[in-house]
Amino acid sequence: MPIIPFIEGDGIGPDIWKVTRAVIDAAIKKSYEKRKIVWMQIHAGLSALKKYGNDEILPKDTLNAIREFKIAIKGPLTTPVGGFEYVCLECAAEQNGINGKRPAKCAKCGSKYITPSFRSLNVSLRKILDLYACIRPVRWFKGVPCPVKNPEKLDVIIFRENTEDVYAGIEFRESSKEAKKIIDFLKKEMNKSVRSDSGIGIKPISISGTKRLVRKAIDYAIEQNKPSVTLVHKGNIMKFTEGAFRDWGYELAKSEYREKIITEQELWQKFDGKMPKNKILIKDRIADQMFQQILLRPDEYSVIATPNLNGDYLSDACAAQVGGLGLAPGANIGDEIALFEATHGTAPKYTGMDKVNPSSLILSGVMMLRFLGWNEAADLIEKSIETTISNKTVTYDLERQMENATRLRTSEFGNKIIENM
Repeated sequence: MPIIPFIEGDGIGPDIWKVTRAVIDAAIKKSYEKRKIVWMQIHAGLSALKKYGNDEILPKDTLNAIREFKIAIKGPLTTPVGGFEYVCLECAAEQNGINGKRPAKCAKCGSKYITPSFRSLNVSLRKILDLYACIRPVRWFKGVPCPVKNPEKLDVIIFRENTEDVYAGIEFRESSKEAKKIIDFLKKEMNKSVRSDSGIGIKPISISGTKRLVRKAIDYAIEQNKPSVTLVHKGNIMKFTEGAFRDWGYELAKSEYREKIITEQELWQKFDGKMPKNKILIKDRIADQMFQQILLRPDEYSVIATPNLNGDYLSDACAAQVGGLGLAPGANIGDEIALFEATHGTAPKYTGMDKVNPSSLILSGVMMLRFLGWNEAADLIEKSIETTISNKTVTYDLERQMENATRLRTSEFGNKIIENM
């Protein structure tokens, strides 16, 4: 019986976690005689602040538990936007301190849970635990209303680098001493012109970070018998970062997987475009072109590897084609630790309303079950979700797009999934 830590999350987190846990437990019970997960609650965000106080939004206890048990699952956590000094974790409202002092309570909702501004708990977890691969499978479930004619043609899994690029978090505010120093250095030492009123961000992409991400993508393609791995980049403009990502990806594929892969160039030069048996095609696409490709020719792609920012955009765009983020699972995985999570936000206006679609977190739980090798339970949940949606018994986000559908609360939707197992 594995012990698996969980973080409920902020906002709608408790609502969707309660349903997710019930669905996972029911699927395991129906699939196996003796298997069971022992759940262990840990804290981050608002729940950590309530339990630990003192602005401790990511306690050492939480990090130590994830490190010890290697697998964890979490609901959405608040991520503030902008450069304000304090944030209310209840509603993510900006707060202004007085003479540098922390506000007593949120001016918007009255909550006392206000903490100094932080970049993102999600990013912090990924960086601290070195969860370098953000993995996002995207597929269509029968019955889900979609904006494209043939949503079933899109079935991809995106491997997005999680620790470099914009997620390195190296930036300096406009007019700060650091920004001015960098601008002066670029002008005097590198002969590069940057406007003096610019904020400065640095975009690192490394050989080691790139190769371990591409390696994980190719390993997955081999294990799951996928036909191709596509490197997505903006190398036509950023030649020494994103262009290098492309070059290092090909280099890794050729040096470590030579007998199992063929590049797109080799396909046409040596095989006249006819794919040889038992080979995985390694190809690349420029990021803006890829956005057209996933709309016009989605069935030509299966595994995608990309630097951070491109993967962020692309994974959400793919999810939009098959029903939106409410049905988009995700995981952050390193060499030793796997953290599964809902890919959407906390939706604080729906807190405690038992209203939203829990499928993103449930499907992240499905990814977790597959990671454990418990594929029977994972298959059962996926089939039951599809049956539940096909029966037009859905939460409000899907009900408003369907004719003659029955609107269910979060908990009721979870009960229907269990009934349909």
